[in-house]
Amino acid sequence: MESHTLPSRHEILQVADAVAREKGIDREEVFLAMEQAVQKAGRSKYGTEHDIRAEIDRHNGEIRLRRYREVVGELTNEPMQILLDAARASNPDAELGDFISDALPPIDFGRIAAQTAKQVIVQKVREAERERQYREYKDRIGEVVSGQVKRVEFGNTTIDLGRAEAILRRDQALPRENFRLGDRVRAYIEDVRLEMRGPQIFLSRTHPQFMVKLFAQEVPEVYDGIIEIRAVARDPGSRAKISVHSNDASIDPIGACVGMRGSRVQAVVGELQGEKVDIIPWSPDPATFVVNALAPAEVSKVVLDEDSRRIDVIVPDDQLSLAIGRRGQNVRLATMLTGWQIDIMTETVDSEKRNEEIRVLSALFTEALDVDDVIAHLLIGEGYASVEEVAEAPSEVLAAIEGFNEDVASELKARAANYLQERDSKLEAERVALGVEDAVAALPHMQPAFMVALGQANIRTVNDVADLAGDEVQELVGETALPLAAANEMVMAARQIWQA
Repeated sequence: MESHTLPSRHEILQVADAVAREKGIDREEVFLAMEQAVQKAGRSKYGTEHDIRAEIDRHNGEIRLRRYREVVGELTNEPMQILLDAARASNPDAELGDFISDALPPIDFGRIAAQTAKQVIVQKVREAERERQYREYKDRIGEVVSGQVKRVEFGNTTIDLGRAEAILRRDQALPRENFRLGDRVRAYIEDVRLEMRGPQIFLSRTHPQFMVKLFAQEVPEVYDGIIEIRAVARDPGSRAKISVHSNDASIDPIGACVGMRGSRVQAVVGELQGEKVDIIPWSPDPATFVVNALAPAEVSKVVLDEDSRRIDVIVPDDQLSLAIGRRGQNVRLATMLTGWQIDIMTETVDSEKRNEEIRVLSALFTEALDVDDVIAHLLIGEGYASVEEVAEAPSEVLAAIEGFNEDVASELKARAANYLQERDSKLEAERVALGVEDAVAALPHMQPAFMVALGQANIRTVNDVADLAGDEVQELVGETALPLAAANEMVMAARQIWQA
């Protein structure tokens, strides 16, 4: 039978150095892999039931194979134990719990043992290499790297980064972007995960931060932090918006990012397969920021609702399609960029909506306060939008309205209070008839009309409210009547009562 003896001491040192250098891993890792291979071969020869350990001298390459046995008072596992008296025959200082080691003669590798040893070394070296890759790249998440296309499978592209391979998945590549073997690719390290098959480096060319990094490479002021890119919104491969702010009043952030004759922004556009980039000035004022974000469309007026982070944007009739953009792209990117929900309407629609609101409010004031259209419109013109606001307004404020006096103000407040009392009495009776329990009334922001609306939807107890989400409560009682933040507070209070 053909045998394979262990390599010479000199060869072992040479192999360890060569593998460590080629794979870029620690020399010690290679020695540990070799020791495990020799140890496995030794156990195959002398029996797997023995505790056999191998050691390779790091300086001269000498291989030492030893069997270890624990010193015990009573044998329970003979191959791995030795009685105290027998141990003291070779080592007078032996004590219970010590380990006695015996040197074993050098072994010859049979064909199978040699193959096994080789597999162990290859496997251990591969594991060490993967660990090195993981340590090297886990701290590089957020960097832009460049590599060469190694293979393309099922739309996913494997990219050789030199010291590791990375994956650019189909959904992280730009639309209609196709790579061929050998192509150079720049991408953003989105994630590094240690999986069963080793460390996986995931790249992205659609991530918003990829655009930030590209501008930092092209615009020195961005790299130096003089200009900040505050927000990015992308429709990858088609269009993007970035908001910029200069920390130096003497430097124009838009001009710096555009560059001479557009050279800087064009370099980014070229890397992103023609993705158009709108560069807009950032503003701490939400209304100004939203108006800027909707460029190139012109805006006539904005109305903010800070509680729900919604903003109504009114544009001239001929600017509607430009403001919305093709397939809603412009308003969608502006929403992503600003973090505000943007609703766009034309001046004509806004006027019609406003006229309808005035008509409805005028009818309410006329009926509830028993006044004519003139007084109703005077109240609306002063900004009163509900009977409650009239009832709660200070008399001197109402009396200051042109055409009013103290008597008119007092009468209006009295009529408003009487109307609200009658309305709430009817709602209370309806609430009781619907079976809505009293505890629901104690929830924050709860109103009689809300309880009736909940009762009509079979929401009758605090537990029923606790089972809802804030937006579901809004939908039942009316989004305009109850902001989302208040609805969420109501639900959380119900859950605290339910859990108590």
